Amino acid sequence: MRGPQGKVQLQGFNNLTKVVSFNMYDFFVARTEAERMAYIQHIDARYSAERITTTLEEIARIIDADVLSVSKQDYEPHGASSLVLMSDIGQSGITESDVAAAKRACNKSVGVHLTKSHLCAHTYPDWLDPRGICSFRVDIDIATCGTIVPLAALDYMFEQFENDVVIIDYVVRGFTRDTDGNRVFLDHEVGSIQDYVNPQILESYHCEDLIMQRENIWQTKCLRTRLEPANFFPEGADPMSDENTKAFEDVKREMAGIFYGWPS
Repeated sequence: MRGPQGKVQLQGFNNLTKVVSFNMYDFFVARTEAERMAYIQHIDARYSAERITTTLEEIARIIDADVLSVSKQDYEPHGASSLVLMSDIGQSGITESDVAAAKRACNKSVGVHLTKSHLCAHTYPDWLDPRGICSFRVDIDIATCGTIVPLAALDYMFEQFENDVVIIDYVVRGFTRDTDGNRVFLDHEVGSIQDYVNPQILESYHCEDLIMQRENIWQTKCLRTRLEPANFFPEGADPMSDENTKAFEDVKREMAGIFYGWPS
């Protein structure tokens, strides 16, 4: 059943689970031990657990979710993770006082009983390629239950991270019911994930879609095509030297290999 504005009229709580997985890869050339360590130190500082937690909290704000509790961790020797439990207040039956109580008792994981929505991020630096091609990957998962559409945060994620390859997966699972008792498997329109990304952002990428509309599965892969060679080398390096020109071609092959799933 649809209301006067064409929206599906649901009965009770919206039980649909919507999950976005956002995987980003960034590349850099560092051949010497000093260059590698400088790169890793830069990554550790820029993408510490504290900083990625701030990013997740902003994502929660963008998608109109309330943060219930946070868990974050920096790892040895490198890498970081963050987990944010959140709630879709006003649609889930959770009150402001419920949220306040959950925040006070978050060490008891009360939030997990109040909501099935969460954000998590993990970072994966790699500097062991013998050619000196370093890579950095960030995985962000947004799992929501209720009226929240997590695709609304895609522009912000593109802007927050340096990325040469981006792979986005979106899946909607479960069902809820309309006021006539009929099952509803999707409460919003999705043609392509690209529809939720600013066209000016997409201009820098070659994008390919995998769409399984009947199964409520979408994937968009983005390969950056607007590349500035100097961005892939340490400050002061000549990106046009013979050695670096070859290294830049290696980087582009590495990007294509991840985009297309080549084993090597």
